[in-house]
Amino acid sequence: MKQISYIACTCALLLIAGLLVAGCTDSVASSGTPGTTLTVFAAASLTGAFTDIGNTYEKQHPELKVDLAFDGTQALRTQIEQGASPDVFVSANTKHMNALKDAGFMDNETVVFFLENGMAVIVPADNPAGITSLSDLARPGVKLLIGTKDVPFGSYTRQVLDKMAADPGYGEAYRTAVMDNVISEETAVSTVVPKLMLGEADAAFVYKSDVKPEDKDKIHRIEIPAEYNVVAQYPLGILAESSQKSAAEAFIRFVTGPDGSAILTEYGFDPVPATS
Repeated sequence: MKQISYIACTCALLLIAGLLVAGCTDSVASSGTPGTTLTVFAAASLTGAFTDIGNTYEKQHPELKVDLAFDGTQALRTQIEQGASPDVFVSANTKHMNALKDAGFMDNETVVFFLENGMAVIVPADNPAGITSLSDLARPGVKLLIGTKDVPFGSYTRQVLDKMAADPGYGEAYRTAVMDNVISEETAVSTVVPKLMLGEADAAFVYKSDVKPEDKDKIHRIEIPAEYNVVAQYPLGILAESSQKSAAEAFIRFVTGPDGSAILTEYGFDPVPATS
């Protein structure tokens, strides 16, 4: 009887030990940290470049997902002011970034300039209106697309026209005639190229980076001379309320580092050393 009791006791202990081991194993398996999602609000002009940057970064960091949202910078700013909570904000100008900094939405110490861009005029490859120079934009009947005055590329367009109006070679009459030819003011630069390619307009003011490599056989770019052009500076930074600041800092280092800069250059941007 004693031997039977000993065996029974031993079996019971082994069974309990097995259950404890199984319980510990299940506990370890279920305690893995779920994948981090990093939410990035970026200006519409960055759609192609940042889509590639996000995909490249995810491949290098499979534990992390980069959730990208693109829109006009002013629209993204409004969303943040109304309660949206991205981790990173990338602006196409300083105005909207500074407004968020001043209102306490940004972790101001993380905001840096990392990119420059310039303006250009684009026309369809078949160029039905025969536009070959900036002077042609003032011809009666030309259909022109620009941005609204509140969206960065629309503000920059007006600055270009102001500079040209100050030159006697163009003058105030030129600016007036060009603005009279505007058939639509867009709230995001991403809507301009599709409309142009569909034949809804003859020309458009856009960022020079908006002519993608795959579009070069469909769109012709007319350069704006440096004395009239405007250099757009792009800042980016981390939101003050972000709960993923370490991940956001690592992502920004990638964007401003060699890999991110190479992608941005491929899309026609001019990366600059990050400065506060």
